[in-house]
Amino acid sequence: MNIVVCIKQVPDSAATLKVDEQSNVSWGDATLIINPWDEYAIEEALRLKEKFGGKVTALTVGPEQSKEALKQAVAMGCDEAHLISDPAFAGSDALATTYILAQAIKKLGEVDLVAFGKQAIDGDTGLVPAGVARRLGWPLLTYIAKIDELDPGGKTLKVTRLLEQGRQSVSSKLPAVITAVKEINEPRYPSFMNIRKAGKLQIPIMDAAAIGVEANKIGAAHAAAQWLKVFPLPARTGTVEMISGDSPQAIAAALADKLLAEKVI
Repeated sequence: MNIVVCIKQVPDSAATLKVDEQSNVSWGDATLIINPWDEYAIEEALRLKEKFGGKVTALTVGPEQSKEALKQAVAMGCDEAHLISDPAFAGSDALATTYILAQAIKKLGEVDLVAFGKQAIDGDTGLVPAGVARRLGWPLLTYIAKIDELDPGGKTLKVTRLLEQGRQSVSSKLPAVITAVKEINEPRYPSFMNIRKAGKLQIPIMDAAAIGVEANKIGAAHAAAQWLKVFPLPARTGTVEMISGDSPQAIAAALADKLLAEKVI
């Protein structure tokens, strides 16, 4: 089994989006972590490798700092990791990202399964797995709560999907793309040996030329619309005025006068 897990480095779930006066949008100095949903995809890939053999490769699109997320994936047990990074990728939307990932996956040789977490906690769109499956021409199985059967020789897969209406059993041919939900497993903690391995690992970078992408399908050149300017929300302000009086009736009358003067009523 040759399994690829697509991961993403995201801000910690407690982070808040910031916009400065120059319209620069960022997560500020928030701690960056591996997308929590992706940990379930990694864990399931590792369990499949332990059962059927093969290897697990972690893949991500991002800047140099995204190597830290890949190292965490290796510390959990992934055999290989590749960073897909190029200045030309800057500004890529979900559609462009699916193109970049699909092109990179094709360069990794014969792949049996591509796994994602169900979505990333920063964008929360859940669009990328579907886009990658479409570009590869492979079946897409989302919200997987259990892999019931997998036959590497027969190239078949049977899973249980967790939906709002209940559970759904689905069969598919391999290769396929899956997305995992938290009910599928409990992600393992990195082992000491794997942490050491990850610390020494030299992660190769796949740039635009290496994966053979077309310039008009990536980055800001691809985006159908651009934000011309982003404005920060105005700061919330407020004042408190205590209304007093000789009796409840006098206080109520003073309050009514205030509300009428402010045109609240």
